[in-house]
Amino acid sequence: MIDYVKFYAERMREDNKYFQQQKMLIDSQIIASRSLFKNRFKDDFKREAREYLKAIGKL
Repeated sequence: MIDYVKFYAERMREDNKYFQQQKMLIDSQIIASRSLFKNRFKDDFKREAREYLKAIGKL
């Protein structure tokens, strides 16, 4: 784990383009997830999301 952190810090210092790409990827995944949930639970998000989570045994 320490080696990865050291590698990450060194790469960030040398060239942060790689990390900008990672940030863009993560941001696009967040947007896609938000859109998916917004479309899945349209009317009453909180109630419908709880019903769904109970149905699949996660709540």
